[in-house]
Amino acid sequence: MRNGRWRFRKMSTERSLSPADFTLTPELLSAADRAAKLGLCPECFGRFFGARGHGFTNLQRARLLAEGVHQELPPSTRPCTLCGGAFHRWETWVERALRAGAPYEWHRFACGSRWDPELLAKEETLWHETGTMWAESARTAFNRELGKHIEAATGAIGNPHDPEIVFLADLPVGRVEATVLPAFFRGRYRKLDRTLPQTHWPCRSCRGRGCERCGGTGKTYATSVEELIAEPILRLTQGTASRFHGMGREDIDARMLGSGRPFVLEILRPHRRTIDLPTVREEINRTNAGRVEIGELTLSTADEVVQVKQATPEKSYRIDVIGEASEEKVKEALRLVAGRAIAQRTPARVVHRRSDRVRTRRITAAQLVVATDTGFTLELRAEAGTYVKEWVEGDGGRTEPNLAALLGVPLKVAALDVVEVHDSEG
Repeated sequence: MRNGRWRFRKMSTERSLSPADFTLTPELLSAADRAAKLGLCPECFGRFFGARGHGFTNLQRARLLAEGVHQELPPSTRPCTLCGGAFHRWETWVERALRAGAPYEWHRFACGSRWDPELLAKEETLWHETGTMWAESARTAFNRELGKHIEAATGAIGNPHDPEIVFLADLPVGRVEATVLPAFFRGRYRKLDRTLPQTHWPCRSCRGRGCERCGGTGKTYATSVEELIAEPILRLTQGTASRFHGMGREDIDARMLGSGRPFVLEILRPHRRTIDLPTVREEINRTNAGRVEIGELTLSTADEVVQVKQATPEKSYRIDVIGEASEEKVKEALRLVAGRAIAQRTPARVVHRRSDRVRTRRITAAQLVVATDTGFTLELRAEAGTYVKEWVEGDGGRTEPNLAALLGVPLKVAALDVVEVHDSEG
């Protein structure tokens, strides 16, 4: 719902259920007789036995139990000694919730509530005093019923597992707070520019505050794949910030080719969720021609963020190497390493920000494509997390075996391209 008009409609939750569907056992009637003397409203009286009579509303339970113990139900307008009438002001609570959610577009929601701890403690005491073993808490019942009334007023869907907005009714204060959950967009990007990092990179000197070294931008690099993709989506959704979740990352000076690298873009606190994704994709590709392009853009979920972050697909690379080695020696070295495990200690270039330990990885396939007097080009496929540059150059012996050591000559990676991420979609 977004800035929509609504009209509160009194809900009809009554269903034609007969007393025969609700067995009034002596134990149940004994507890009901004690509860009927507590000055509870019909909703709370029925709620004390909420686990009995599947399909009944609390009001239906209250009527049958009152009849069973020969008591008159009090009118709903009489103040309740427990909830204070919270279950009889639905129009007010719905109005407050919709006012809190009015600036945002949402179609799925969840409800929560904050109660006075003393009231909840009193409720549990009364359960013990009456001997009921079937009670439903005020918080649970209120959350459910508020959700039903918001559904009736708006046509939106109550979905506690995947909401777009969460309403929290603060009963002691008398207000409703709205928490807007992120919007998610999934795609695959191709990076054609060897000067772009994948994500926003804060300046190391000022840590994003802005200083002389970064020219006041707070960034080490002027822009990133994340920023180029997120900018138009942030603008259209009117979100406050973005988070970029890639299925791994390539080095800044490496291109990402092939079908692209999967990613999920998370937009925080969006005001709009319905945007024209094909048009956005075309805008991103047009304005960033020669730098970044995306082949698809679809709606996504928080669950897909986890899937993308936890995925460990193999990747294929194309590597231009500088070094004097004969074609036969290169081919022989590749035959020795293909399909075998290598031990890689955290590279010297990243050990300042990652734990210094040895990881076992595997080059699953490797072949020589081009050989010249001063270098050669390789194509290889490797497990996720393989430091390919270090496998070629040796990194001072931190990768064993490495290609430079096998050839007995110093090697230098001149250019590196990721040519495919072998996930299920790619």
